[in-house]
Amino acid sequence: MKTKDLLKDETIVGNPKKHLAVLTVVLFVFWVLLSGKIDLKFLTYGALTAIVSAYICVPLLLMPNADGTKKYFIFDVNLGKYFLYWLWLLNEVRKANIDVVKAVVRSEMDIEPMVARFRIKYDNPMAHTTLANSITLTPGTVTLNVTDDGLYEVHALNQGFADGLLEGGMQEKIAELFGEPFIYEVVEEGEVQ
Repeated sequence: MKTKDLLKDETIVGNPKKHLAVLTVVLFVFWVLLSGKIDLKFLTYGALTAIVSAYICVPLLLMPNADGTKKYFIFDVNLGKYFLYWLWLLNEVRKANIDVVKAVVRSEMDIEPMVARFRIKYDNPMAHTTLANSITLTPGTVTLNVTDDGLYEVHALNQGFADGLLEGGMQEKIAELFGEPFIYEVVEEGEVQ
């Protein structure tokens, strides 16, 4: 898809012109930080390069939802909420690290590997990506598989890690972050189709 056609595409969630402008600004700021020069010549080169690069790259940064009816710009997230989410996630990683150490250093290791399954309905593919990566970043859990219908299969170090994941706290925070409805269910072993 060409960028000029993209600006008229009504399947894109949000304003395509805003997405183009945001990407241009981000690329320009990145240029300034990397060049370290604020001479007019370098700022002009940076601005022109950012405009051309954003114009070319915006179509590459659109992801369709599962049924292909909508397209989401991958950077269309509230940066304040995103920053707060990562602070929360860092705290969860810290707590999980302590729990992994406790499970491993005991004389009788508390390791009983298992697979936890749950289903979450997100329309935005970046919400699924963020959730899968967040689970894998948290020690004691690894995302094994995510199906098109939102079924997650997650390896957990023991029942405690699985229970913590299946409470749905992380899933709800990501739903809030991306403005998605929170439609969540734990899937029992025999229910997987």
